[in-house]
Amino acid sequence: MSDFDKIKKRSEELREIINYHNKRYYDMDEPEIEDFEYDRLIHELIDIEEKYPELLTADSPTHRVGGKADGQFTPVEHTVPMESLQDAFSFDDVYAFDKRVKAAVGQVKYIVEPKIDGLSVSLEYEKGLFVRGSTRGDGRIGEDVSANLRTIRAIPLKLDTDLPVLEVRGEVYMPREVFEGLVEEQELKGEKVFKNPRNAAAGSLRQKDPKITAKRKLDIFTFNIQRIEGKELKGHKESLDYIKSLGFNTVPFYTECDTIEAVIAEIHRIGEKRGSLPFDIDGAVIKVDDFSKRTEMGSTAKFPKWALAFKYPPEEKETTLLDVEINVGRTGVLTPTGIFEPTLLAGTTVSRATLHNQDFIDEKGICIGDRVIIRKAGDIIPEVLSVVSHKEGAVPYRIPDICPSCGGKVTREEGEAALRCCNPDCPNQLLRNLIHFCSRDAMDIEGLGTAVLETLVREGLICNAADIYLLKAEDIAKIERMGEKSGENLVNAVNLSKENDLSKLVYALGIRHIGQKAAKLLSDRFGNIESIINASAEDIVSIDGFGEIMAQSVVDFFSHKESIKLIERLKEYGVNTVSKKEVKGNIFEGKTFVLTGTLPTLSRKEASEIIEQFGGKTSSSVSKKTDYVLAGEDAGSKLKKANDLGVTVITEEEFKNMIG
Repeated sequence: MSDFDKIKKRSEELREIINYHNKRYYDMDEPEIEDFEYDRLIHELIDIEEKYPELLTADSPTHRVGGKADGQFTPVEHTVPMESLQDAFSFDDVYAFDKRVKAAVGQVKYIVEPKIDGLSVSLEYEKGLFVRGSTRGDGRIGEDVSANLRTIRAIPLKLDTDLPVLEVRGEVYMPREVFEGLVEEQELKGEKVFKNPRNAAAGSLRQKDPKITAKRKLDIFTFNIQRIEGKELKGHKESLDYIKSLGFNTVPFYTECDTIEAVIAEIHRIGEKRGSLPFDIDGAVIKVDDFSKRTEMGSTAKFPKWALAFKYPPEEKETTLLDVEINVGRTGVLTPTGIFEPTLLAGTTVSRATLHNQDFIDEKGICIGDRVIIRKAGDIIPEVLSVVSHKEGAVPYRIPDICPSCGGKVTREEGEAALRCCNPDCPNQLLRNLIHFCSRDAMDIEGLGTAVLETLVREGLICNAADIYLLKAEDIAKIERMGEKSGENLVNAVNLSKENDLSKLVYALGIRHIGQKAAKLLSDRFGNIESIINASAEDIVSIDGFGEIMAQSVVDFFSHKESIKLIERLKEYGVNTVSKKEVKGNIFEGKTFVLTGTLPTLSRKEASEIIEQFGGKTSSSVSKKTDYVLAGEDAGSKLKKANDLGVTVITEEEFKNMIG
């Protein structure tokens, strides 16, 4: 293979890798690599394309910002493209940028500001009123998230101006303190934990329910005017001062620099402050101040020529592993956390880092007493990169084969990395199990949130889920910040939950691998809790949608005497253990529906319940086995796939006609 062929092959590999990571980062909010590593891949591809223009393709990721409008939101075409920035990784890159600027427009002033690590959005105003907010998307087409942006208090909904048009660009972020609280709550509930504040901000802003976004306490810094009519501004600093006077939260500090040496000194200063800031930054941005000179310089296909983003590399430090702490989660997973000699890393003192699981420990050869390299690059808990040296006589650490909380047996299922305690009465799992039991999708007991449950457990009023049904109003009234009325309301909510359908109880039990849909299938198939308890794995696996692992998980759960004792107590206290499935007919028997878009009068939940009442079932994805796609307004990729596969697409009106 010739050198050119090798380079061509590498460019193809890079495009495939970058497109994959673009999807993980922008569309799924689940990145697998750090920004620093991603930027290196982009720069490698840019270098190849500049050296070999014949290898440049029309769909190269170097010509796109990344990401696309999610089908659940209305697409927005940006009047002014929301460009990304050219990256710099060394001060040589900064000097080269200055040289290019001077060659194009002569001497300039620069504005240097921190690069906030969040999600870029556009805010549009007409005659001072907020009319629309959208994400960046691919730079040309974003997604309308106005309802969610309105929940961010730092965004003014009315300005003290009657300018015909004003569009500003900002970065939505989640403060570190808010992120830490969210992660703690997710861990308690046994939910998937956001990796870093940027992911949390992106995931929160894309929620279908603005109430969830509001609870996430997002914030925003504005840093650019995209469009303005009715006022003339000559430079970037003047524009930031102006929007700040209108009530916008601008980037917290921006400095005017006359020379490139002053720019580099400011980059150093921002880097030193990085760890002490209450929000994440991943670099510093250098912009030409004068708007007329910006216009003269213009842009490339991907970024403006008048700006540069200096990226700070992830900080790494060497320290000593002093001990390993084992924590037990709601589902019984044993998670090892390394306890280290306190080390200053990225501006904060850290003494803990995740060790993930036994496979990770084995792969790194980690022993207590090791000198190790740890890194903190956006995550709250750092990670161990490598082992530098072992102390004499050190042996690789092994996670104990008994639960450190209850002394019960620890197992590892085939194909899984996690070790798990299977005892449903394990004390460390108690609070997490109770939170799940009372949650909206489970028994839906309003008022029994995390804080109240923590207090009830601490006071010894609850030792397992059945104890909830023994709570008395007078006991609750004695709790701090509660009162007689709160106690009565909570007891009423507990009593109301006794009437729930069996499916909610099955889901509330927290059986591994059994989500809401599987709980409903079990409830509908067997009709009562006794039949589920007595069912064999073969009986359960015969349900359409159940696999062997799910079926065995149900059998294993009810094989524990503690589980049976819990069910007996719940029945004794009046909790319903019978299915309330309402059957109206069988016209959808054997039919599979997929729902997409917003229906005129029915919610997706209501439509799904009707389908099930008439013998059908719903699926989350379209395939050749799908019988109908019930489509509403703003239907996305599922509708396109249905049309491609020739699946029958129906409207809500047609759906209602089918059921009479």
